[in-house]
Amino acid sequence: MELPESIRAQLAGDHGPAMQLAARLVVKAADIMRAERLIPISFAHLDACFYTGQAHVDFVRFLTENGATLAVETWTNNGVVSLADPTLRPHAEDPEMVEGAAALMHLYERLGTMPTWTCAPYQLPGGPQLGDHIAVGESNAVSYYNSVVGARTNKYGDYLDVACALTGYAPDAGLHRDAGRRAELHIDASALPEHWRREDIFAHLIGHHAGRLAGRRVPVISGLTSDVPKQALKAISSAAASSGGVELWHGAGVTPEAPELGAVFEGGETQRVTAEDLARAHRELSTTQDGPLDAVALGTPHFGLGEFEQLVWLFDGRRVKTGLPMLVSTSRGVRQMAAARGWIAALEDSGVEVPVDICTYHSPRVRGLRGRVMTNAAKWAYYAPGMLGVEVAFGSLKECVESAIRGEVWRDPALWTNAS
Repeated sequence: MELPESIRAQLAGDHGPAMQLAARLVVKAADIMRAERLIPISFAHLDACFYTGQAHVDFVRFLTENGATLAVETWTNNGVVSLADPTLRPHAEDPEMVEGAAALMHLYERLGTMPTWTCAPYQLPGGPQLGDHIAVGESNAVSYYNSVVGARTNKYGDYLDVACALTGYAPDAGLHRDAGRRAELHIDASALPEHWRREDIFAHLIGHHAGRLAGRRVPVISGLTSDVPKQALKAISSAAASSGGVELWHGAGVTPEAPELGAVFEGGETQRVTAEDLARAHRELSTTQDGPLDAVALGTPHFGLGEFEQLVWLFDGRRVKTGLPMLVSTSRGVRQMAAARGWIAALEDSGVEVPVDICTYHSPRVRGLRGRVMTNAAKWAYYAPGMLGVEVAFGSLKECVESAIRGEVWRDPALWTNAS
C-alpha cells in the first residue's frame, strides 16, 4: 500500500502514541477494505462523540492527554445529553450515562472539534462540497453528503471517524471511488400522482421503502419532482439509512451525480412503487392504534429552517393541548437562525419545546416521552419503540400539528385518497 510520508511518521511514533494509534487504525481499515492507497480528506463529522459507554471517554481522553491534533475541520454529531439544557435527560434516570455523555462532549471540544452537536450538519453554513472526500460516521449524514451534496464518504464507525480526522486520510475504497457509486437498483415512483409525491410524508415513506428494497445496495429513485425541497431529500436519506443501511442513493434529475437515470444506472433490477407499497411502509412505521397522545416528537434528523417556517405556518398561533409535551429537536445553529426570524418565540408561545444538542429517540428517555408518541420522522418511528419502549403513531407534519393541538391522533382524510 502506498503510504504518505506523514502517515509513515505517525506510524513510527514520531508524533506521539495518540497519533500513532490513529494512523494504525486508518491503515488497518485500508487493509481490510483492500485499498491500494489512502486519500486525503478535507472534512470530518464525528459520531464517536455520541456516548454509549466508558470506552468512548477513555479513547478521547487518551487522545487529549497525548497531544493528538486534528488535521481537518471536524464537526460533532449530537450528544446523548444537551449541554444547553441538562434537565432534558434527568440525571436520576441514568447517572452514569448522563455524566459520561457530558464528559465526552467536553473532551471533544478540548480536542479542537467545532461543537455543532447535530446529526444534520449539512444544514449549517460551510462544510463539504461536490466531489470533496470526507469522513463521516452518522448514518443520515453519510447518506445526505454522498447523495445530495455529492461529497464522498464511507460510513466510518466510531474511532475510525476520529482517526481519519486526526490523520487527514481515509482508505481510497468503496464510495470514494467512481465504481462504488453506480446504482445497483432502480426504484421507479413515477406512476404515483405528482401532487401526492409533493406531500411531505411521501419523502419519509419512499425513503423507508427504498431502504427495505436496497439493503446495502446503491439505489436510484426516479419520479421525484425536480423542485423537491432539501428537507424532503433529508427525509429520504435518513429513512433509507435507517431501514436498509443505504449510504448513497441517487435521485434521477435531482441529485448532482444523476442528471438523468442513465448517468448512474446501466440496467438491471427495477422496482415500481405503488400506493400500497407506501401504505405498507406507513403501517410498518406505526406501532399503535390511533388514540389519545402522550407526546409529539419531531426533528429526527434535526429540524431545518424550512421545516420551522412550515411548522409556524401550520400552528398559525394555536396552542398544543395543555400538558402534552411536544419536542422539536434541532441544532444550535439552526435554532439561532430560526430565533432571529421570530419562529422559536412563536412556537414556544404555542407550547412547543425546541431542544438542541440531542436526539430524542435514544435512551435514557427525554422528559415527557412515554406512552403513545406521534412523529413525522421515519427514523424516529423506526428506532424509538426499541430504544424507548414507546408506541409510535406516524404521520405527516400537518397530522402531527393537528394531533398535538387536539391531544389525540388526527388523520388527514384527504391524504391517502390522493395517493392513487
